[in-house]
Order: sequence, then structure tokens, then C-alpha cells
Amino acid sequence: MRILIDENVPVQMLEMLRRLLPGHDVRHVSEIKWAGKKDLALLPDAAKRGFEVFLTKDGRQLEDPSETSAIKKSGMHHIRFSHGHKGMAGLGLAMGAVIAAMPLIVRELDTAHGQQLVHIKGLNPGSKQRFDRVDPAKQPPRYWPR
Repeated sequence: MRILIDENVPVQMLEMLRRLLPGHDVRHVSEIKWAGKKDLALLPDAAKRGFEVFLTKDGRQLEDPSETSAIKKSGMHHIRFSHGHKGMAGLGLAMGAVIAAMPLIVRELDTAHGQQLVHIKGLNPGSKQRFDRVDPAKQPPRYWPR
């Protein structure tokens, strides 16, 4: 599986994800000279280059109908995360959540039929599930283009 990491995701996650996801091609937009490229152009270009997954911290994409439409048209799985804490503590929690969830998510995406939308909820030691997954063909969220 080819995974593209958005520029708003710390580049420090790249090597950890590569080690956790052997056999998968994990790239950061800065590596392929796409830093600064707007998502409306990046998403179709990524799909054309064979990327199947887009990992971003940009939760606001789903509030923008044109970006949501571009995500849908790309056909790529969309994985997003956020964090509620500022500074290094927030960054550490967000990175921990992504690193902990990605092997599980990729395993599920490998067997998924059709495009999936994934929201990594965060680290919570008492939580049995660390992310939500939606099949927009079966249960389209309210923001998903009809």
C-alpha cells in the first residue's frame, strides 16, 4: 500500500511509520517536492501516482465541500488525526496516537472494499478502540458529497 503523509504531519513520524509498516511505501510530501502544494491539486496528483492512503492532521478538510469532493474523487483512504493539547505534550500525544493506530488501520484497509474515512481519536489507556472508520458508500457522513 502506498501512503502519503501531508506536510502538516511531523516529518519525524516518517521513519517510525516505515519501520512499523514494512512492505508499504510511506512517503512525506516534502520528500516528493510537494510541500506547499494545495490539497485540491495534491489529492488528484497523489491518486494518479498510485497513492492509496492520505494521512493528515487537517481535520478542516472535511468542512470544505471542495476539499471533501476532491478526497472522494481521489478514491484514496483518508486518515486524519488531531490533538487537543498544545506544545510538545500535544505533539507527543498526537504522534503516539498515530504510531499506535496505523498498523491496525492499515491491516483493516488492506481488506476494505472501497474508500474508507478514518479518524484517529487519540491515546486513551482505557479505550478499547483508538479510531473510527466509515465506509462512505454504506454510511455517508453528513459532510460527504451525495
